[in-house]
Amino acid sequence: MLRFVLYSGLCSAEPEMAGNDMAAKPTVSMMLSTSTTQICPRYEHAISILGKRWTGLLLDALMDGPKRFCELTALVEGLSDRVLSDRLRELETEDVVKRVVYPQIPVRVEYQLTEKGRALKPVIDAIHAWAEEWVTPSSSSHEEELQQNH
Repeated sequence: MLRFVLYSGLCSAEPEMAGNDMAAKPTVSMMLSTSTTQICPRYEHAISILGKRWTGLLLDALMDGPKRFCELTALVEGLSDRVLSDRLRELETEDVVKRVVYPQIPVRVEYQLTEKGRALKPVIDAIHAWAEEWVTPSSSSHEEELQQNH
């Protein structure tokens, strides 16, 4: 059985030893016969953030630079103002997006990626590459999604 431990800031798996013999080294057969029992908490949290509907599209839109709320609404077709507001607030809480208020009349607000958010660029690029190779766009499913969100 594998148990996950936090080691040097990364999640890793180590074989669970039978009994109290902590000095025993795991054998190859022990390692091969193990099974995963728990997901790394960091990975799980990352997926809970990034896996929410619309989040990937928002991050992709913000990769090109700061955007105003109305620009994001226009770029991410079918996204309601309420959901956009929720996603931006969640990403701001996670320090992935920064809300910048310009004190002018009228007040101007922009959303931009933080360093943590910009660090997701290779992930977003990899998803683009994967989608180009493996995903066939379906216009009917996109239209159905839009109708469900209104």
